[in-house]
Amino acid sequence: MKYEKSADAIAKLSSEQYRVTQENGTELPGTGKYLGNTEPGIYVDIVSGEPLFASTDKFDSGCGWPSFSKPIVPNHVNELRDMSLGMVRTEVRSTHGDSHLGHVFTDGPRELGGLRYCINSASLRFIHRDDMVSEGYGDYLDQVEGS
Repeated sequence: MKYEKSADAIAKLSSEQYRVTQENGTELPGTGKYLGNTEPGIYVDIVSGEPLFASTDKFDSGCGWPSFSKPIVPNHVNELRDMSLGMVRTEVRSTHGDSHLGHVFTDGPRELGGLRYCINSASLRFIHRDDMVSEGYGDYLDQVEGS
């Protein structure tokens, strides 16, 4: 699969998805559609379709946004220094879509590696395990098998 940012993909975004992914916005805590999702599958960039996170790496951090312990493919996630809001944080962006996804923190569960990727639902599209092959993500089934 080829993952890229396109004018067509941008045009299909809702105003909230656009604000988050293209203008570095943040959803209000507790409002994202994937916060409570416990179905097996993967989360991909809403703009480029590149695979980002697996349901098996999702955990409830209590922060108000979906949280993951690691990306499926580390090369699909860029981590950048963010000094906005008067603090130093690490922003997470998709590599091919250049979508703002959220931030990563070092206060995640130690047994899962210690990281907490705090991600906006508006930057994601969820693909259920049952649909992964038909949507071209069959290579990632091993990431969600058994979940």
